[in-house]
Amino acid sequence: MTIEPATAVPADRRRRGRRRRCGLGVIVALLAGSALVACTDDAEPIARPGEASEADCAPATLPDPISAAAVDTTDTTDTTVKLVTHDSFAVSDGIFDPFTEDTGITVELLASGDAGSMVSQSILTAGKPVADVMFGIDTTFLCRGTKAGLFVPFRPAALDDVDVALQGAPDSLATPIDVGDVCLNYAKAHYDDDMAPAGLDDLTGPAFRDQFVTENPETSSPGLAFLLATIATYGEDGWENYWRDLRENGLKVDSGWEEAYNGSFGAGSGERSIVTSYATSPVADVLFADPPRSEPAIGVVADACFRQVEYAGILRGTEHPEAAAKLVAFLLSPTFQADIPLNMFVEPVNDQTEIPAAFEANRVPIENPLTLSPAEIEAGRDRWTERWTQIVLR
Repeated sequence: MTIEPATAVPADRRRRGRRRRCGLGVIVALLAGSALVACTDDAEPIARPGEASEADCAPATLPDPISAAAVDTTDTTDTTVKLVTHDSFAVSDGIFDPFTEDTGITVELLASGDAGSMVSQSILTAGKPVADVMFGIDTTFLCRGTKAGLFVPFRPAALDDVDVALQGAPDSLATPIDVGDVCLNYAKAHYDDDMAPAGLDDLTGPAFRDQFVTENPETSSPGLAFLLATIATYGEDGWENYWRDLRENGLKVDSGWEEAYNGSFGAGSGERSIVTSYATSPVADVLFADPPRSEPAIGVVADACFRQVEYAGILRGTEHPEAAAKLVAFLLSPTFQADIPLNMFVEPVNDQTEIPAAFEANRVPIENPLTLSPAEIEAGRDRWTERWTQIVLR
């Protein structure tokens, strides 16, 4: 769930978007090599959204948990742990050095495309993983991953410092690491303070005709999050009509965040003045502004945000379960958590983390985010995106 910065930055820090289904094959870069694999059909939906529960996300057989005692007593000197991530994973150079010094574990990173393809790949190799730990499965794919039996239960001690509302994985199968809010952003220069959009309803009004661009939920993580925001707001009986109204009011749909934010929205200076992006866009807008500026040019509609939590999990079948558990615990430690905001532009989940001043000064806190549970998302996602395509792209 790494946030794309709100102005032009290096490409490896900006790539996003996820596809719900694979094509005929997926090429996944694993270090210096690559593997071509056939894609299987996605799992059948579970219960309908109103009937879905956490129990629907549990695997058929729950593996034995990794105990804290075993983690503490296992000698992990000269062990290598492979961490598979999406391609938007970004950390400071040397972030794992203190972890290696403390545990003897070397961390090897494997890039696996976007989060959706990472999960699909891992399901194909469930029980015989190519890595030991996965980072980057988020709210929208969590149920699919846990139900498929990807993970081994482990509860790091620092989970006590994480809000219970963010602990969405059943049976400690995955650990929350960061949280981000997908929100409407607008160009401040385009609106007086009392004329900017204040909520989802505004986008269907004449004052905002031909002003809104969003991303396709089939090919973009923020696009999917915005679709889920409308479902959470208007319900099964209302969300489709809302999108019809958006379409009639001049909605534009781009394939991904890069095309929408830096293209149509022009990072605040484009042909469209409202875009689906993030609550942290103002932070990146200030940090990457050229020429520099001290105040963000991007506004955030705080009443129209959908919350996504990103998790790490120990992959079932790892040959190094205790070492993998130590890595997950490190990802939740204040040391790693403090590195998240200015690299991935999301919020750390550990309450004991010191937030960088530049992030704190420009972030927009979201007090009442829109949410759907991982089970509800898994139950409805395929049907919702298919109906969206019929309504919006017909």
